[in-house]
Amino acid sequence: MYSNVDELFSKMTKRAKKSAIRELLKLTKKPGLISFAGGLPAPETFPSKELEEITREVLEKESALALQYGTTEGDDLLREQITLRYQKMGLKITKDNVAITTASQQALDFLGRVFINEGDVVIVEFPSYLGALQAFNAFGAKPIGIESDENGMSPVLLDKKLAELKAQGIRPKFMYIIPDFQNPSGVTMPASRRKEIIEVAHKYEVLIVEDSPYRELRFEGEAQPTLYQLDDKGTTIMLGTFSKTFVPGFRTGWIIADPLILDKFITTKQSVDLCTPAFVQRIAARYMERGLFDAKLNDIIKLYGHKKNIMMDAFKKYLPEGVTWTNPEGGLFLFVYLPEHMDSEKLFMKAVENNVAFVVGHVFYCDGVSGKNTMRINFSYCSDDQIVEGVKRLGKAIREYKD
Repeated sequence: MYSNVDELFSKMTKRAKKSAIRELLKLTKKPGLISFAGGLPAPETFPSKELEEITREVLEKESALALQYGTTEGDDLLREQITLRYQKMGLKITKDNVAITTASQQALDFLGRVFINEGDVVIVEFPSYLGALQAFNAFGAKPIGIESDENGMSPVLLDKKLAELKAQGIRPKFMYIIPDFQNPSGVTMPASRRKEIIEVAHKYEVLIVEDSPYRELRFEGEAQPTLYQLDDKGTTIMLGTFSKTFVPGFRTGWIIADPLILDKFITTKQSVDLCTPAFVQRIAARYMERGLFDAKLNDIIKLYGHKKNIMMDAFKKYLPEGVTWTNPEGGLFLFVYLPEHMDSEKLFMKAVENNVAFVVGHVFYCDGVSGKNTMRINFSYCSDDQIVEGVKRLGKAIREYKD
């Protein structure tokens, strides 16, 4: 290898950092370790038998289409099925508002390619999804976090920050929000708060990116209207995925946006991968068309609601005084708050010694220093017994913690 090969790397490559979550996950391969770290759906929710049958039919009857290159916009039947689904939720969209991506992580990357120049400001929640922060940082964005409470991002603080930026001649490229069962906090933004956020966004003419991977995994409470649905100016971009509600291995997601904006994403995708695999798109489309998606989703919701309740009970029994946590109405995650003096990164190593793992919370804060006493916990993957035993081990690790 040349001695000066580093000089050849682009600025984007040099800025890129490995996922803290995926690096930590390497430590969780320890035999007998119970991991609450990943965002993994439960394997028992995968509809293997149904997919086997549909796959066979697609190969027998539609192989010429399914095994060929597809359009960049995505499989027409799948876009139609996704459109119908969102229309039932109240979104006024057509197929022309929908483009398929290779999971929603690709859509996050495209946000950077389409909108971000080096040094541009983007507004994010505080904390926010690590994968989004990584995607935006790769393009040289300057993320500014807006403090969140039990109802999500504060519209008062958002207004204040946008006013400050406007006075400096700065217009953020967009604000990135996960309003339903937020990753990492598990918090859901109520309709009243969503309307306030939209009003502030319109006041300063800032685009909204609504990331919605967990919305349909609600097992308590009432569904709130989407930001896209409430935005009467069409300035919201919505991202979705099958990774949490169907099968992550298909790597299939989508973007919903005004056709003017969507066209830029499609042009960008043409230079990246031409199209998302047509084969898995057509299988997913036939699966939805048969009504199997809804039937299976109901089972998944019941399962995850049960798992969350098991974890809540275990927290109450086995976590020491001074530790608090969020209680999500859906999704896959919750956030744990340790006493202020504790550092979850130091606790992580003690936890691994006790054969349990989590994700340290500070990686979700765009300033890189906040959230030292927090951790993200996943409750969808482990069995009931593993959840209880894992919480016991976590409680033991917390009690053994020393500065």
